[in-house]
Amino acid sequence: MQHQDCPAVSTESCARKHRKFASAKQRIPLAELLSDGIPVLMEGAVVERVRRGAPELLDTLLMNAPLIYSEAGRALLHQIYREYMDIGRLYDLPLLNLTPTWRANPERLAASAFAGRDINGDAVRFLQQIRDACGDYGAKIYIGGLMGCRGDAYKPQEALPLAAAQAFHSVQARVLANAGADFLMASTMPEIHEALGMAKALASTGCPYLVSFIVRPTGSLLDGTPINEAMAHIDDQVVPRPLGYLVNCVHSSTLDTVLCAPAGQRALDTGRLLGLQANTSSKSPEELDGSHELAGEAPEDFAAGMCALRDRFGLRVLGGCCGTDSSHIAALAEGLAHSHPEPLKQPRLL
Repeated sequence: MQHQDCPAVSTESCARKHRKFASAKQRIPLAELLSDGIPVLMEGAVVERVRRGAPELLDTLLMNAPLIYSEAGRALLHQIYREYMDIGRLYDLPLLNLTPTWRANPERLAASAFAGRDINGDAVRFLQQIRDACGDYGAKIYIGGLMGCRGDAYKPQEALPLAAAQAFHSVQARVLANAGADFLMASTMPEIHEALGMAKALASTGCPYLVSFIVRPTGSLLDGTPINEAMAHIDDQVVPRPLGYLVNCVHSSTLDTVLCAPAGQRALDTGRLLGLQANTSSKSPEELDGSHELAGEAPEDFAAGMCALRDRFGLRVLGGCCGTDSSHIAALAEGLAHSHPEPLKQPRLL
């Protein structure tokens, strides 16, 4: 497959990068991958696909994390994750997969029927087993330990203060890192203080990490903090800093609007806003909260919106969130393999 999407470098240099990646037995560091400028595919929806297809399997406290312990649950998760891995392999794209641990924090785990079990570590090992079956392509798959805020991601008023957040999230972060996750990810963060505390918790593990926000079209987090200021707060106060930042759980058109707003433009100017995991619905967080059905979007339309973000703004990490499935990620992967983005700013990862 010929790749045409390494901006600001020659075609020969671009080819060398892909040859190095394809021939390497060892997985290259994620920081190096994100600096290369090549497109990086992220998985699509996981827990939300379970909710749509087999809601009876979900745990009221831990959501999809305990599925790894039942035959039916393991089979369904294996199918979902393997579909995404097979798509990445087909289009020869590096892939970020995330453990099903967004709700597996210590408070929920202690109150659940799975108290005392190493559910976070077992989730990492479950994904590692699926990756191991992917042969040489497994070197391009990165397993992220997924974490979320303590409360409702659509309700920033429930967020923890900084110090409490750091203490609360440190437990789960250490377990995921010690189990061998390639990186950690704080996802769907609606408020700056808990995001900052979680970033400190992730940084303390020594494992590379990403922070992903949920934003409004104005360019602010749900608590009103402009996204560029949220990024600056974390970069200025946490050592080591995140590898970069993402947005998730919004439609591609929402992020397009954000990136045309002053806060979004300033975030882009840092070179540290890396990408998006997008919904198929353009509804606001308030409209999505408690919604039993999501507005669908044809895979080709989803892919077109996402590839437009890469081509216009140079975003390099793209995947799916609520409403997506393997058909959306396949269409996106095909588009990324043939995209022609604007030259990217050199990301400042360290």
